[in-house]
Amino acid sequence: MKIAHIHVWDKKNKGDVAIVLAVQELLRKKFPSAKIVDFSVEILKKITKRDVVNINKCDLVVIGGGGIYYHWFMPYNINSIKKIKPPIVIFGVGYIREIGARKLTRTEIASIVFLNNFAKLVSVRDYYTKKFLIKYGVQAKKIKVIGDPAIFLTEEKIKNLKFKNKVKIGFNLNYSGWMGFGKYEKNILDSYKKTLAYFKTKYNADIYYLLHHPDEKKILKKLNIKNIKIIDLPPNQQKYFYSKMDLIIGMMLHSVVLAFGALTPEINVGYDLRNKSFAQFINCPELIISSDKLNKQPGHNLLSKSKTVLLKKKDYIKKFIKRKSDIWQQQEKFLNQIDLLIKSDD
Repeated sequence: MKIAHIHVWDKKNKGDVAIVLAVQELLRKKFPSAKIVDFSVEILKKITKRDVVNINKCDLVVIGGGGIYYHWFMPYNINSIKKIKPPIVIFGVGYIREIGARKLTRTEIASIVFLNNFAKLVSVRDYYTKKFLIKYGVQAKKIKVIGDPAIFLTEEKIKNLKFKNKVKIGFNLNYSGWMGFGKYEKNILDSYKKTLAYFKTKYNADIYYLLHHPDEKKILKKLNIKNIKIIDLPPNQQKYFYSKMDLIIGMMLHSVVLAFGALTPEINVGYDLRNKSFAQFINCPELIISSDKLNKQPGHNLLSKSKTVLLKKKDYIKKFIKRKSDIWQQQEKFLNQIDLLIKSDD
């Protein structure tokens, strides 16, 4: 069997790569003999004759990995989609809209709706994305909420990794394309500095910067914090490293998705609807702090929340274990649906 996998090609973004790897791991586990062929999401905008030939040689088309429902790639071309003959499966995708970003146009929304109606199976990573699709005409019963595939990315051990017997704090900033960062930059950086300084003073904590995009190095310099260790590993090893942290404070969505998957308590300094959606999906809405409300509204104080989450570390680990197990059941059901689809199409 041959599976065409359509996804975002941004190899600089560790989160995008993590989703792609996770989707392919899940597919290979379910279909061990399958050959997976990669295609860029760009073919949904403009598909070449060669792409048509190659993709139609496949038995199944899986779409998922990166910003599939993001204005950057919109609108999709309905005629391009119609040229795809194998059954299409949309796998754990999510709607993206950053703070300050424009709404999708009617044409962009119509192309998303057509893609979902054209697909044989549809799954999304959170309830908000399902609500968005239903609002614009996709049938509710068709949409399965299965969570982010990157939650289940396998962890690869790091050789000779050793830690001192100290509190270990990992943190991350989003400086890889969010145009609104500058508006909140001072407040974000001041909050991070104050919080990290507290853990350094109180616990003599080791502080690690969890790199998810090379552009983050530019903003990291402005923090001016000494002795920060930058962690920039392949996604499977990065997730393993997260499993060794006591607390992760992240902005990039997949810094906290991987943390949750690694069962490490996390706080998400959000910049997008999907950040809030993820916190709600894992049944921990209190773990989101919105960048535009940071230290301005009750419940959005980074230092106070960080103290609380670290003190409740064991409780959060228990909650994460249970919720992760529940999410896996949904992922497994969807994989079984794909299996039935393939068999019925034979």
